Amino acid sequence: MNPKKTIGRCFRLASFFLIAILVSPTHAASNTKLVLQITIDGLRADLLNRSPERFSKGGFNYLLKNGAVYTNAHYQHANTETIVGHTTLATGATPSVHGMTGNVWFDYKTKELAYNVEDPDSPLLPTRKTEKEQAQVDPSQKLARSKGRSPKAILVPTFSDTLSAYYGEGSKVFGISGKDRAAIAMAGHTGKAFWFSTNTGDFISSQYYYSEYPDWVQHWNGQRKSERYANQEWALFNEVSSYRLADQDDRPYEVDLKGFGRIFPHPYGPTEHPLFYTRLLVSPAGHQLTLDFAKSLIENEGLGQDNIPDYLSISFSGVDAVNHFFGPNSLENEDSIRQLDDTLESLFNFIDKKVGLKNTVIVLSADHGMADMPEYISDKGYKVGRLYSEDVVTLANKIGEDLFGVSNITRFFFRPYLYLNDDVIARSKLDKTIAMQSIAEGLMMHEGIALAVSKHGYTSIQDNWLVRNIQNNYHPLRSGDIYVVQSPYWFMFEKGPIAAMHGSPWRYDTHVPIIFAGSGIKARTSSRLIHPVDVAPTLSALLGISPPGASQGRVLEGVVR
Repeated sequence: MNPKKTIGRCFRLASFFLIAILVSPTHAASNTKLVLQITIDGLRADLLNRSPERFSKGGFNYLLKNGAVYTNAHYQHANTETIVGHTTLATGATPSVHGMTGNVWFDYKTKELAYNVEDPDSPLLPTRKTEKEQAQVDPSQKLARSKGRSPKAILVPTFSDTLSAYYGEGSKVFGISGKDRAAIAMAGHTGKAFWFSTNTGDFISSQYYYSEYPDWVQHWNGQRKSERYANQEWALFNEVSSYRLADQDDRPYEVDLKGFGRIFPHPYGPTEHPLFYTRLLVSPAGHQLTLDFAKSLIENEGLGQDNIPDYLSISFSGVDAVNHFFGPNSLENEDSIRQLDDTLESLFNFIDKKVGLKNTVIVLSADHGMADMPEYISDKGYKVGRLYSEDVVTLANKIGEDLFGVSNITRFFFRPYLYLNDDVIARSKLDKTIAMQSIAEGLMMHEGIALAVSKHGYTSIQDNWLVRNIQNNYHPLRSGDIYVVQSPYWFMFEKGPIAAMHGSPWRYDTHVPIIFAGSGIKARTSSRLIHPVDVAPTLSALLGISPPGASQGRVLEGVVR
């Protein structure tokens, strides 16, 4: 062997390993003092494209112009709901693995429907001596059997859990949101979570996290900042002529929250109004309050003040709420995103002063997209309609009577799962597998239902992306007997004050933005197909730690070189 060639080869190998060390994730991790994960509830990816010229330099545009932007990110599960998306982002796993198959599922032990983060062993910490009950507009919350809250139903570790395990008590982990399930999922099992109470206007937590509130939280709540919006109104951020959807302000199929109105300005009303705090959440006020609380947390908990990376998740809930009552193609949606841009600019400026954006890794995404209201789509010429849960139950029971001569074969339906009545099936000596398959086939004959799949029927139908997404949503202890998929743009949910609904496997519900920025990440835009399960392992690679234990995603090479 030629000695000169051997020496040259060794030199090249040594150079390669030196370069690898210098650009390795471990090296990048030494610069990262804070991981800021922003999740915008209900932000379908294309909603950022409506009027980017109206965004500030330091909000969305800071991310879009300086970050790694992925324009073709889609969830791989069928039930695109809040807890499912947040937990997928947090764990890098699909609901078939992390277990959060929906905002509500059937508890086979108690034989009742269960809310995803309820936990009777973790009561809420009260913030006031007397807390009045308020009207709720979230059907999922109404099904909660306990006011206690914790992450114990999440079956696998999150990114924040993995970070805590790696750095021990040195890494601080927090989750904030307008919704309990969003804050709790992102904070994981080892972090601390706070969420907005529509009963009091305070940010609250549970005994899972604290025996009593920290002094700074008591001080923030004691200032009653939510009440400062009393008798004020949600007004347009800019002149109405600057909005692309200026003519979409008053549509008969939008929801008026007991006087909140369908047109601008929307009055918040007095604090005594039963929906006062809910109205704040269904407006830019909820984002502003979340930002204010986040700033107080960053300062008082000392996030990003040493060389051990801290983690803060902020989930902004207002866009989703606005979509539900006014629709994604409404003037309200366009204005809420413009005002959220202003909120993000304030957040980034604050972090730059306290931590430094160069020391902060930011990832922005959404938990799901959003469908347009069926009436809006029908106005455009695509005929669709509304299908309510009680309609599905009635239809399934009729199929059971016609095929098997059995009454009330259905226990209940809570989208997307239909649950059959096992007692009725046993008494009638029916084969449940045959009953499930027959009812699923019968449901697909009904207008508005595109697909119905029994839990034993995945292998009997053609394999495609739609079926795979349903399989990715299936957990044997939490999923129902038949998964029901509405036809595109059809509304399928409970009756109530909801104008638009997400939750389908169709692309308008799975399409979300994914943007990484800060701490050495290079600007680029990619249209290749990626998935939200890729976020957690990519964050892990950036920090030089192992991915969450059940992670199924891939490291995005455009972020981690």
